[in-house]
Amino acid sequence: MHHAPADLVLTGGPVLTMDPARSRATTVAVTGDRITAVGHDEVRELIGPRTEVVDLSGRLLVPGFQDAHIHPVTAGLELGQCNLTESRTAADTLAAVRAYADSHPNQEWITGGGWSMEAFDGGSPTRDRLDTVVPDRPVFLVNRDHHGAWVNTRALTLAGITRDTPDPADGRIERDDRGEPTGLLQEGAMDLVAQHTPRSTPADRLTALLRAQRLLHSYGITAWQDAIVGVYGSMDDASDAYLTAARDGSLTARVVGALWWDRERGAEQIPELVARRKELTDGRFRAGSVKIMQDGVAETGTAALLTPYLDACGCATTNSGTSFVDPVELRRYVTELDALGFQTHFHALGDRAVREALDAVEAARTANGRTDTRPHLAHLQIVHPDDIPRFRELGATANIQPLWAAHEPQMDELTIPFLGDERAALQYPFGALLRSGATVAAGSDWPVSSAEPLHGIHTAVNRIAPDGEGPVFLPGERIGLTAAIAAYTAGSAHVNHLDDTGSIRAGALADLVVLDRDVYAGPPEEIGATRVLQTYVGGHRVHDTEA
Repeated sequence: MHHAPADLVLTGGPVLTMDPARSRATTVAVTGDRITAVGHDEVRELIGPRTEVVDLSGRLLVPGFQDAHIHPVTAGLELGQCNLTESRTAADTLAAVRAYADSHPNQEWITGGGWSMEAFDGGSPTRDRLDTVVPDRPVFLVNRDHHGAWVNTRALTLAGITRDTPDPADGRIERDDRGEPTGLLQEGAMDLVAQHTPRSTPADRLTALLRAQRLLHSYGITAWQDAIVGVYGSMDDASDAYLTAARDGSLTARVVGALWWDRERGAEQIPELVARRKELTDGRFRAGSVKIMQDGVAETGTAALLTPYLDACGCATTNSGTSFVDPVELRRYVTELDALGFQTHFHALGDRAVREALDAVEAARTANGRTDTRPHLAHLQIVHPDDIPRFRELGATANIQPLWAAHEPQMDELTIPFLGDERAALQYPFGALLRSGATVAAGSDWPVSSAEPLHGIHTAVNRIAPDGEGPVFLPGERIGLTAAIAAYTAGSAHVNHLDDTGSIRAGALADLVVLDRDVYAGPPEEIGATRVLQTYVGGHRVHDTEA
């Protein structure tokens, strides 16, 4: 090898290449933003007088992780507001709200969120509890899954919500047995109060993006797909932050934006999406995807099911959940978007929503042929067995959020009883999807759940959360460590159309992560304890714990 010396050589591996033909190497050379050689001692000949040499000394080098479904600007804003993600009980949650309100005496509204349903009886906190800690100012706090909000009496009064206010078409005002609003607003009903809360400024959004990016780089994330770019309910449009950061060079990650499909409108919005795609493609940011939220979530009975939910006694109800977009119209919209070269990114949680989304992809494939649009379906909580092979047949990627596939109170108390045992056994079928030949990508849905890929990988492999106890959640759906890492690297790179990332091979972009151990050498129960030491994007170090 008589080449010019490399800029950077990482050696003393192991290196996990994610190249099936040569899964392990010990040395990687980088020049500029590309990997120039992968191998063993022979690559060390590229070390010259000015080459930076990183001694891996037995720590694992992996491709940069990519999160295929995440909301970093929302998360970054929430980190600066009343953040309840660490509170586990009702008392803890209320104490955190009081502490935040006390330390922000001049704030007109108390906003934020991240509370967990299982901290409250039946998953339903009330305004009375909130009134005891903040009586004098309006409070609006979204729950961890962002499909519901808890408000106090002052907020309901300001928004003019009374017992006579009708439920919006896409949401529900929870009421007590006297018909009075309880302070819990589901789905579209959140907006009745959210529209009165202070808006974030462009400067707030840019700060939030850069704060989130630092954290994501510290977790080894080098690229992601932002699952909502646009105005959705109370969420502010993050596109200005991405464009600013892409233009001034502060966006160090590679980002795909999924443009929000307004479910109140139809095909007339497609020309606007085409214009936005053009306007919002700059530097490391490109908005080539369209996000269609086809259903809600199981805990609130809004995930779309093929057969009705059960009640607390195990009897069938009349509710089968909500299809936000008419399934017949959906086929037409997706066919048209696909013909325009858009990727479609579906929120599909229940088995009916999954089938409706796959039917729409099938309609597009039939009309347009198999083009390189790479549609993907996120969440996939319940997939009917007949639909599992369709992912491979249609070239639709299964975009999994592995942290959700574990026994925890929200699953055991608020989900399984209302699905029944037979349907509950179809949840998060990662193993079945892989065995069927589907391409699998992975994401976190942060701030809904932690963005740490190693926590997601741990849960996919063990079907027990990193901090959880047994039992194993549907052990037949566990997947191997390499498959789980592949979903967070090569699988998500495929979804993001970043074909020169996701594996460590000569010619690929040098998006690399040094872990603090070789995860293959320890027991699977310890995967979640792994930490990221360094993160590189295009050969440039964007995170270093040792710095």
